[in-house]
Amino acid sequence: MGVQAFRVVLPSGTQYWTVVDEDYRLVEGADRFLRETRLARGRAETTTKAYAEGVSLFLRWCEATGRDWRTAAREMGLFMLWLKWTPGRGGRKASVVVPGPGSKPVRQEIRVNKVLTAVRMFLLHAVTEKTVPGWVLEQIYEVGDSGDLPAAAQGESGGLKLRLRARHQVQEPETNVDRASDEEVVAMFKACRSARDRLTILLLSRVGLRPGQVAGLHRSDPHLMMESRSLGCDLEGSHVHVVRRQNENGAWSKSKKPWAMPVDFLVVQAFDQYALERHERIPSGGSDFLLVNLFRPPYGKPITTEAIGELCESLSRRAGLGRLITPRMCRHAMASNVVDAGGSLDEVQALLGQKDPNSPRPYLHPSKARLRDAIERVPSPRLQFRSGE
Repeated sequence: MGVQAFRVVLPSGTQYWTVVDEDYRLVEGADRFLRETRLARGRAETTTKAYAEGVSLFLRWCEATGRDWRTAAREMGLFMLWLKWTPGRGGRKASVVVPGPGSKPVRQEIRVNKVLTAVRMFLLHAVTEKTVPGWVLEQIYEVGDSGDLPAAAQGESGGLKLRLRARHQVQEPETNVDRASDEEVVAMFKACRSARDRLTILLLSRVGLRPGQVAGLHRSDPHLMMESRSLGCDLEGSHVHVVRRQNENGAWSKSKKPWAMPVDFLVVQAFDQYALERHERIPSGGSDFLLVNLFRPPYGKPITTEAIGELCESLSRRAGLGRLITPRMCRHAMASNVVDAGGSLDEVQALLGQKDPNSPRPYLHPSKARLRDAIERVPSPRLQFRSGE
């Protein structure tokens, strides 16, 4: 089997992914990199999982081809070829790649690029630790400085700054994430069989939360009264606080900074209905998580991010939509609806809890009616003819 990604649970409850060999011994250099990523840099557990899977593929290729991983970066192109055509469990026998005519790649472009990103970060960490030669940096990055940039791009400091650009990357096909239409969201809402599932759909499509943020909500996060001073909160109106925490179900908010998301009467009503349903199923209250298992064991345990994705897939089929509506498409729908209703980009940015002012742009999908109105607002040109012409 060779090296593989492996999940580690520390005594504190913190979880991260590492790389182990076939005897389940830690691969020391990879483990140091992944521990620092999780514990020192505060990255999500899912990030360490993606990195661990990518690094394990790189180490597996080095082992299968007899290369030292510390110097194998000079042949990264061969690794990319191996990634594209070799199955994930190729092991030592898959040292030679011989794709036949008409063969389909084992991994698509987006997957290859994610693996390459993990390997670059791993090798960069090893260079800083002096366990890998410094010249490896030039094998994985094009190293330059700001001296060759236009004056306007050099900044006001005037000093030279190093620039790194990844050398190895495959071109990905352009894919645009579509938004879920209002009709699709309503159909999914009607297909729900519980108040908990209806609240989940509204948190995705009307509040715009990510699945990790929905699964990570605690019962203390919603403030549904007109004023919440008794709870130590000065915000007016109904809202939900989104906070990054170390949750037992692995749920994780991508946003480092906590923020409060206003909610309307539909969401408040869904909260009320779910509270009654939860009390009937678990009178004792259960855990402090907001959304918990009510219909199958372990009862009272928080739902997972994966369960939210499975719910959207199930509701898409049950509603007969003809396509899969993902949680991300629901988030896109929320952002687009805000703009269609006259909202500005800075409002969308704040509502989605985003830091970069340009981050909301991929979420905007103008409705056909708004595009039609934009054309109708353009005045028709009038030709003025002089008399006699």
